[in-house]
Amino acid sequence: MDISIQHGPGNAAARVDLSPGDSIVAEGGAMISMSAGVSITTEARKRGQGGLFGAIKRLASGESFFINTFTAGQSGGSVDLAATLAGDMQAIEMDLSTNLIVQSGSYVCSEPGLKIDLGWTGFKSLFAKEGLFWLNISGSGKLVINSFGAIFPIDIDGEYVVDTGHIVAFDETLDYSLSKAGKSWVSSFLGGEGFVCRFKGTGSVWCQSHNSPGFGKRIGPMLKPR
Repeated sequence: MDISIQHGPGNAAARVDLSPGDSIVAEGGAMISMSAGVSITTEARKRGQGGLFGAIKRLASGESFFINTFTAGQSGGSVDLAATLAGDMQAIEMDLSTNLIVQSGSYVCSEPGLKIDLGWTGFKSLFAKEGLFWLNISGSGKLVINSFGAIFPIDIDGEYVVDTGHIVAFDETLDYSLSKAGKSWVSSFLGGEGFVCRFKGTGSVWCQSHNSPGFGKRIGPMLKPR
């Protein structure tokens, strides 16, 4: 299997070239096109991950209720995948040494060998208004994540501060805590920053250059009511 990111960074799409018998698991609705010899199977959950309750948790997290598995026939084939918001994508080769925590909506596709669970982030995420769930991805295989705008990793060895609206994913080896951006809550919110995550430890954080909630607030008043 080979995954290449095309048309980036502004309007990225993932081209997945499959050898005969290879499969790729993708978020429902992500497919742009596929070869005629590729078959598609749709299910409400990934096998072995929580049954109907697992599917309901996926829906609550902002992910699609459905997951599609694309499998190449005897001649192989390809699948083109894209995210809803315009931005970039990045393919990550995962191994058994660490888990990756991915924000809701940033998962695009992965090899079947990767395990995808929903992790509860509790009140930290609730107060940050970034959604109640994160995807906890583990195992060995290829993963594709997307961002709103450009995506870039920051390697941390010590402490680093990231605005909550710009976090795409981070290594589970990192500890994090939610705090105000400025010296006081008033200055934090008047300055437009609000909450930030303070990461500590060794690992990587993938950031996005744009903030989708902020973008929605900017263009919302310009949209005509239905």
